[in-house]
Amino acid sequence: MDGAKKQLLIAGGGIAGMAAALGATHAGWDVRVFERAAQFSEVGAGVQLGPNVVRRLQAWGLQTALQAVCVQPQRLRAHSARSGQALASTSLGASMVQRYGAAYVTIHRADLHQLLLQAVQGRDGVFINSGQPVAEILGTEGAVTIRTQGYPCVEGDALLLADGVWSQLRGAVLGDHSRPRVSGHLAYRALIPMQDVPPAWRTHEVNVWLGPRLHAVHYPVRRGEFLNLVVIVEGPAPEDMTSWDHAANAAALAAALAGSCSALRDLAGCVAASGGQWRLWPLSDRPPLTGPQGMARGLVGLIGDAAHPMRPYLAQGAGMAIEDAAELQRALSMADLDVATRLRRYALNRWQRNARVQARSIRNGEIFHATGVMRWGRDSAMRLLGSRLMDVPWLYRGDGACATGW
Repeated sequence: MDGAKKQLLIAGGGIAGMAAALGATHAGWDVRVFERAAQFSEVGAGVQLGPNVVRRLQAWGLQTALQAVCVQPQRLRAHSARSGQALASTSLGASMVQRYGAAYVTIHRADLHQLLLQAVQGRDGVFINSGQPVAEILGTEGAVTIRTQGYPCVEGDALLLADGVWSQLRGAVLGDHSRPRVSGHLAYRALIPMQDVPPAWRTHEVNVWLGPRLHAVHYPVRRGEFLNLVVIVEGPAPEDMTSWDHAANAAALAAALAGSCSALRDLAGCVAASGGQWRLWPLSDRPPLTGPQGMARGLVGLIGDAAHPMRPYLAQGAGMAIEDAAELQRALSMADLDVATRLRRYALNRWQRNARVQARSIRNGEIFHATGVMRWGRDSAMRLLGSRLMDVPWLYRGDGACATGW
């Protein structure tokens, strides 16, 4: 395929796949996306995007589209899930823009996916194939050849796996056929119309509740029309771990929240009162990356959860996928290098940051769910140090500098 415009094949059309497609077209590549679902959509609820991620979206010219669907929270507050008492807070809003050059925003996951999809569809050289999962990688010598459900043979200059934590292709590329590990944490999530939320929580704020073996977070999405509520508790996962969504048992969640303060229990009760339903998401991840080989092998790269699935305790799952895509764009633009070397450069420039975010996410989960003396120490430290513990400069700046951020 020398002399022709380079072509990237992408397995997966979620947020990671759409971000990768957008980055690749900005690098001058043609893109063919193969998505398993018959219609391109993104399930889920809210996503938090730090300034490190918003800067990437701005660089792709998406600031106006982002502002039309997101919320820019003004403050982050932490509370004790047991007593309801305030522990600490830090300013977001204009303060984040001043410190890091971009806003901290909250957005519905489907809105983020649609924003990226529309941007990709507006680019030349993009071919989107829905209902066409990549079934097999046939060869990777000189070019990549794949088989999909509808095409016996498709050839490209490189292949990118963006098919999520339960990737069906990852094992063949990396030689690691292990399953993602079960965290023992379950995320109950729901959307509540803002008019059905108690007045005290109808704010443009992110609120976190920290309790023994559980925590909750809620914030506005859809331009402030809905409140996204997530409660994460420790417990056994359903047997079918490959299905992303499960009908959740509200009674089980109520039992888990029995020792929590009335404010949190009342907020959780708004889901049923508003006619909504809880959805259950068993959390799975993989150990932090140990080297660039976990993100690229020859002409095949991996992005987002296919490469580095992480727990949500740093709110950076979607963010790291978008950062990956921005770095992929830079690597694919290096026309003086062969394609395998470009993918190797992408992996070298990303694996350590992703590994650090994976490790910090695990650590945050232990802190959020702390019991006994550790919980007392956490609450005391937050009351004393406040916003210093809630800011994460190394993450939001996009560099590797050390920090004490939680």
